[in-house]
Amino acid sequence: MSWKTYNENLVRYDDLGFSLDLSLMDVDKAYAESLSGKVEKAFADMISVESGAIANPDEGRMVGHYWLRNADLAPTPELKAAITEPLKALKKFAESVHTGGVRAANGSLFKQVLLIGIGGSALGPQLVSQAIGQKARMPISFFDNTDPQGMDDTLATLDLAETLVLVISKSGGTPETRNGMLEAKAAFEKAGIDFGKHAVAVTGEGSKLDKFATEHGFIARFPMDDWVGGRTSVLSTVGLVPAALQGLDIDGMLEGAAAMDVKTRARDADKNAAMRLAIAWHKATNGKGEKDMVVLPYKDSLVLFSKYLQQLVMESLGKEKDLDGKTVNQGIAVYGNKGSTDQHAYVQQLRDGVNNFFACFIEVRHGRKGKSIEVDPGNTSQDYLQGFLRGTRAALYDSGRNSLTISIREVTPFNLGLLIALFERAVSFYASLVNINAYHQPGVEAGKAAAATFLDLLGRVRSRLVSEAKTAEQVAFEADGDTEAVYHCLVHLANNGEAQISIGKTPADDLFQL
Repeated sequence: MSWKTYNENLVRYDDLGFSLDLSLMDVDKAYAESLSGKVEKAFADMISVESGAIANPDEGRMVGHYWLRNADLAPTPELKAAITEPLKALKKFAESVHTGGVRAANGSLFKQVLLIGIGGSALGPQLVSQAIGQKARMPISFFDNTDPQGMDDTLATLDLAETLVLVISKSGGTPETRNGMLEAKAAFEKAGIDFGKHAVAVTGEGSKLDKFATEHGFIARFPMDDWVGGRTSVLSTVGLVPAALQGLDIDGMLEGAAAMDVKTRARDADKNAAMRLAIAWHKATNGKGEKDMVVLPYKDSLVLFSKYLQQLVMESLGKEKDLDGKTVNQGIAVYGNKGSTDQHAYVQQLRDGVNNFFACFIEVRHGRKGKSIEVDPGNTSQDYLQGFLRGTRAALYDSGRNSLTISIREVTPFNLGLLIALFERAVSFYASLVNINAYHQPGVEAGKAAAATFLDLLGRVRSRLVSEAKTAEQVAFEADGDTEAVYHCLVHLANNGEAQISIGKTPADDLFQL
C-alpha cells in the first residue's frame, strides 16, 4: 500500500467527522468501473424505494425506513403524519413517565423498563442502550428469547412495582414475544400487580397485540407500520420509545442518520461511502458471499454493533433466489466482538488460518472525557488501543487479508445514527448489485412454519402418553409422526417433568410413560 493508494481510497466527510478507508480492500478502478452499469441501476433502485415503490412484493409493502429521519421524503401526507405524530406522542409520553404524570399501579414513579421483543425489536434497542445509554434515566432490561430460565433471571433483577413493560411486535403473534409477555403478565399477577397498568405496546394497528393491549387496559399503544422492517426499525417507534424512556437523545440519532442519508444519496459513486462500501463487499466476496465480514469495533460501547449488523446484513442478503428466480444462495456471513479483545480470541486464525473473510474495523478516535494517565512512559491506554487497531490491520494485510476501516470521533447519538444509516444503505446497494431482494425474509417464515409443525406434533405426542411404558416408535405410530421427531418430543417432555424416561441401550430402546 502507498500513500497515494490511501488518499485515493479514502471517503471523508469532514463536516460529519466521518471517514471510510478502503485502501486495504484492493478495489482497483478497473473493478469499480466494471460494475458501473449495476451501480447506476442500484442508484435507480434506491430512488424507487425512497419514492414509495413496492419493494417487498411477497407482502405488497413499501420500504420506508429512510423516511423516518426525514418525514418530508414520505410520498404522501398520510405517511408523513404516520412518522411525525407518533414521534411527538412518544416524546410526550416519555416526559410524562419521567415527571410522574404516568405512574405505576401503586402510585409510585416508574424507575426501570423491561422490553419484550425479538430480532430487530430487541437488537436495535439493545444496541442503542449499550452504545449511548450508560447514564440512562431509566435502566432497561430485555426478554429477547423464549428461554424460561433467562426470563426468570431477568425478573429476579427487577422491582416489578416500579417496572414499565414495553411489548414490541408488529403482528402480536410472534411466539417469542407473546410468550415473554404472558410470562411477564403471570409474574406481575403473582406479585399482585395489574399488568395492564404497567404495560405499553408498540405494534401494528388492529394486530393481536393491539387487541390484547386494549382488552387488558395497557397504559399506551404506539403504531408500528408495515413499511418498516424489523431489522431497519431502530429509528422508528421500535427503537425510539425505549430510547426516549431512557432519556436518550433521539433527535440526535435521527439527525445523524439523516446526515448520512444526504451524503449517500450522491450519484457520484466515488464520493458515496455506502456505494463504495457495497462495491468493496462485492470485490471481497466475488459478488457471491465467498468471504465473511468480521466486524471489529475498537470501543466497548459498540460491542453489540457486530450482532446488530449480523441481522441487518444476513437477513437482508441471505437469499436462495435472485430477482429473476434463479437459485443463487447469496449472503455475507457476519461475526465479531470488539478490539482489542478479539486479538486474544480469534485474530490468530484470521492472520494465519483460512483466508475466508475480510475485516471491518471501526475506529473511535477520542479515548475518554478527561485526562488520561500514562500506563507506561509516554503512552496512555488509548494509545495502546490505537496501536492494537493499526497493528492488527497491518498484520492482517501483510498476510493477504483485506480490511476496511470506518472512523468516527466518539460514540454519540448523532454518530450512532450515522453508522446505522451507512450500513442500511450499503446493504440496499449491495443487494441491487447482486440482483436480490433485501427486503423480504422467506427463510425466517419457513423456520416459523417448521416450529409450528413441531408444536402440533408435540401436542399429539402428549395425548398418547399413558402409564404404560412405550418406545418412541410405538408413540410415533399412534401419533402419526416421524419417529425421530417424536423421540425428541418425548425427551423434551421427560426433561420438563411431563413424562418419565427409562434409558435403554440405544434411543430405540428408551421407554417413556407418565
